[in-house]
Amino acid sequence: MTVFKMTVWQLLCCLQRSVFKSLIVTLSFFMYTGLFAQPKITQAIPVGQAPRIDGALDDSVWQNAPAALDFVTNTPVYGKPASVKTVVRVLYDNNAIYIGAYLYDDPAVIRRQYTPRDNLQKANVDYFSVFLDTYKDRQNAFQFLVTARNVQTDARVSANYTGNEGMYGDASWDAVWESKVGFRSDGWVVEMRIPLFSIRFSRKTAADWGIQFMRFSRRLNETSFWNPVNPAISGFANQFGDITGLNQLVPPLRLSFSPYVSGGYRQTPHNNSQQQYETLKSGGMDVKYGINESFTLDATLIPDFGQVVSDNVVNNLSPFEVRFRENRPFFTEGTELFNKAGIFYSRRIGKTPDKYDTLEDKVNSGELDGYQLIKNPSVTRLYNAVKFSGRTAGNLGIGVFNAVTENVKAILRNRDTGKDSTVITEPLTNYNIIVLDQALKNRSSITFTNTNVLRNGQERDANVTGLDIALYNKANRYGLVVKPRYSMVRNGPGRYDGFANHLEAGKVSGNLQFSYTNEVRTAQYDPNDLGFQLSPNAFANTGAVSYNIYQATPAFLNQSYRIAVNRDYLFKPFTYQKTSFEASSYWLFKNFWSLTLTADIAPWWYTDFFEMQTPASLFQTPRQPLKRAPYYNLFIEGNTDNRKALIVSWLIGGAEGPLPNDPFYGIQLALRYRFSDKLILEMSYKRQYDNGQYGYAFVRDPQTQAPILARRKYTDVTGVFSGEYNFTARMNLTFRARHYWSRLQNTNLNNVLADGYWTPSYDLTPRDYNINYNAFNLDVFYTWDFRLGSRLIIGWKNWLGKDYEYTLSPTGYKHYAANARQLFNTPHGNEFTVRFIYFLNYQQLVNK
Repeated sequence: MTVFKMTVWQLLCCLQRSVFKSLIVTLSFFMYTGLFAQPKITQAIPVGQAPRIDGALDDSVWQNAPAALDFVTNTPVYGKPASVKTVVRVLYDNNAIYIGAYLYDDPAVIRRQYTPRDNLQKANVDYFSVFLDTYKDRQNAFQFLVTARNVQTDARVSANYTGNEGMYGDASWDAVWESKVGFRSDGWVVEMRIPLFSIRFSRKTAADWGIQFMRFSRRLNETSFWNPVNPAISGFANQFGDITGLNQLVPPLRLSFSPYVSGGYRQTPHNNSQQQYETLKSGGMDVKYGINESFTLDATLIPDFGQVVSDNVVNNLSPFEVRFRENRPFFTEGTELFNKAGIFYSRRIGKTPDKYDTLEDKVNSGELDGYQLIKNPSVTRLYNAVKFSGRTAGNLGIGVFNAVTENVKAILRNRDTGKDSTVITEPLTNYNIIVLDQALKNRSSITFTNTNVLRNGQERDANVTGLDIALYNKANRYGLVVKPRYSMVRNGPGRYDGFANHLEAGKVSGNLQFSYTNEVRTAQYDPNDLGFQLSPNAFANTGAVSYNIYQATPAFLNQSYRIAVNRDYLFKPFTYQKTSFEASSYWLFKNFWSLTLTADIAPWWYTDFFEMQTPASLFQTPRQPLKRAPYYNLFIEGNTDNRKALIVSWLIGGAEGPLPNDPFYGIQLALRYRFSDKLILEMSYKRQYDNGQYGYAFVRDPQTQAPILARRKYTDVTGVFSGEYNFTARMNLTFRARHYWSRLQNTNLNNVLADGYWTPSYDLTPRDYNINYNAFNLDVFYTWDFRLGSRLIIGWKNWLGKDYEYTLSPTGYKHYAANARQLFNTPHGNEFTVRFIYFLNYQQLVNK
């Protein structure tokens, strides 16, 4: 314990000296507004005869365009001339933009790993990318990327997105475009054809776009840009260059159809013994229509979202719901405008019916004795969904979203009469979003967002309105962000309004950065009908200082340091909760290994008002307090050089506090091995153990109905085995198997007093409330992009028990290995599906 405290103390002292020295140097420049380098300019040349997209780059028309040269490094060290030469030229005609790039290098060292589309994570491959800011608002752009294996990636860049692994935007957006690569004795060549129907622009802005070119060399782990991108400057698209000569561009008619058919077979365990069988068949269509030169209508008719990756289900012990990733294509593609305010959580649409679990519990508990549950759908079907979005020549973004879900009915059968009756578990629901997003100068913007949920009958309705204001000074050094919100809930069991606001101000550019953040949420601010919020009723303040070094030193390629202080209150009644301190540091070594050190300290007892889940609703007050002990956390994580065939990622850490026998530790290890340029396998293991976790026991005192607090030994383990085999740049097979195990062993139960402290409870037996929880998923997908925009997908999904979960005996299966072996003796569900999607574009049909 002493060693641990000294480690944290030494870390804080080192950080204090480093930041103090930097602060002295930086203060003298605070009033300096600075002049940023003028953007580079290149020119696009119109052509009468389009170049062939064959990876040869030998059409004579390419030589008519001026070359974009002199790339500058961004990482691992900023500001140096790129180690390898790149030459880029741009052409266009009435149908498309053409990009030709010659990337000089020794062909023997060019990395050429195959990957699935839109997946560059740790890939051993070189790539080239172009970014098009078609409205030149310096905030939004389209990204098109090609690897040395001609694998495509595309994304929508937005103002608040930070780059990672070559991606600087939302990679869920998929466009239809062509590319080819070729190899020469002195490098490799990229040719792109980006159809005008795949991007949006206004006739008024066609003559003046922002543009950026990026190259990545995996051998050097070097990212370079044509127009320098300084990591010390806040923002990405504001550091683009310019392109001229596009005067003759005319926005085309944009109309495309993607009809699909799918079929399959599902076998589902029921009550862990019986099996239910279902034949799956569906068909529908996605339609994209350019209403005018700037706005597009996207519609999905009779959608089917069966072939999506399974959720990472966990044993949720917290009072807050778990947020899952959105994997359905319609809700991930082109939704950056709707997601900007952060009050749209698309998983609300088509969710599990609200009364699904309640009905199951009533039947299982005997409350509905005499009835048999014949049918209880676990998913709400989506009838249709429509997105209307675009941006005017004045940089006003407009978005309208609408989705309608079905009236979900369960069927109960009277055991005596045999008569069936229906129970509505989810009413017919209409979801709506309206967004107005005005881009201003200097990366500033103002955004209005309204979400509205209307349910059939007297069921609950909800409305949330948000205003997002982001202001930056001309030099882009200082920023102010204000995000007020107002929520209204009507009908249903309650009627209440709430307010929230996020305020953030500070220095956003430079090596030294600092910020102050204030978060306010009233007790009844509730955006959860179409948004996501962990908890209401908060008043939180955070002050943070960070220092980043982007230049190489004798030991490191780059490094960063951050310290923060947090002070939290309950908003109603206004009550102190907690004070905590954070410190973190990151180092990238010369051998491209990285190390991150994180410390989190809460030195005083603090109060948790939500753990005991009393009142049951998060939006009710006053709340039952729970006193929690001080703690000291320290975590160290690292990664090896991702250029190697074997990549190792690891994390180890622990926590300690003043309570006896209360250690916590966590470990995580991931191994990724590249057998060839086509085959990759990865294994990961994560384990957390807390010898003295205090939490709600999910039981109440039989006499007083007060919530019971458990002290328990908590073990949480996740094992994942995944891999991919890429047959070609357009065909791959991927799989992912995940086993999750959670075990709770209660050592004692306690009554919580009014002041938040606790005393032992002797009315209940601790072991009666032990939990042993398992979850398992296997996802296997074969994907073949057999032509532009068209795809064949064959999928197999396997899961454990009903609703992806199965509870084993807490006393019989105490270890991970025993639980893993038992997976093969428990009922599994299986689903086999085939899906065929065909892309049809109006212009291509007319030109045939």
